[in-house]
Amino acid sequence: MATLLDGRRLAGEIEARLQAVIAMHGTQLGRPPGLAVLRVGDDPASGVYVANKEKACARVGITSLGAHLAAGTGAEEVLAAVRRLNADPCCDGILLQLPLPAGLAEGPLLMAIDPAKDADGLHTLNLGHLLKGEPGPRSCTPAGVMALLARHSVALAGQRAVVVGRSILVGQPMALMLQAADATVTVAHSRTADLAALTRQADVLVVAAGRPRMIGAEHVKRGAVVVDVGIHRTESGLCGDVRFEEVEPIASAISPVPGGVGPMTVTMLLVNTVVAWCRRAGLDHGLGDLVP
Repeated sequence: MATLLDGRRLAGEIEARLQAVIAMHGTQLGRPPGLAVLRVGDDPASGVYVANKEKACARVGITSLGAHLAAGTGAEEVLAAVRRLNADPCCDGILLQLPLPAGLAEGPLLMAIDPAKDADGLHTLNLGHLLKGEPGPRSCTPAGVMALLARHSVALAGQRAVVVGRSILVGQPMALMLQAADATVTVAHSRTADLAALTRQADVLVVAAGRPRMIGAEHVKRGAVVVDVGIHRTESGLCGDVRFEEVEPIASAISPVPGGVGPMTVTMLLVNTVVAWCRRAGLDHGLGDLVP
């Protein structure tokens, strides 16, 4: 039976650490960390995600400073909201909730976020810091995967890692983080020929394809570690990109859906915010094992 990569449990452990950091520095700084989640429109899934993030902030002691703008809000008004948050001394982290309504381009709005307050690690400057191995906010989902692997003592140095998916949100930064940990990394995608032959070479397989139940037993070699980043709502309930019931018997470790990567994504958003809060004051955050 495969070891379950339990993201809920690890997220709880990290939240306790964040509470301790905030308690240690809060009196000296005169305020708690502040995170602003900027939501535009009424996408139901986004509403659930934002509510979960605000609940997580409340658990650890981060102030929620977000705003909800109507679906018809123009780019200039959204940009003005981002600039106000950039200038707000009580705001340490900013997240633009995606997807945006039709007609709003995410690129210019993400670029407008102060890189030091980029809680999602998606600003071009911070992706450059990742590429060069320099300190800075890290993309939350891949950083959460790395924390999950470390917590379960999954060796990466010298191992063959395959990432299925090449998005800038997950796949590309995931590959860079695995490479930085001395894994030999291959990125696969929708046009990869004979995907199963490639993924069967993986010691560590990270699936972020965005396609429900895409990966099955034929894609996985016995003893591999499998991380399922996907989450999809179907008529039969939530599922990931991996056919869990097929892969779990042959994997050495596997992340469940739900309860695997998802909780870690939210927790790393909080980590980026608390680290930014400490860095602005020149204080030690003690979270260097999670964010460089």
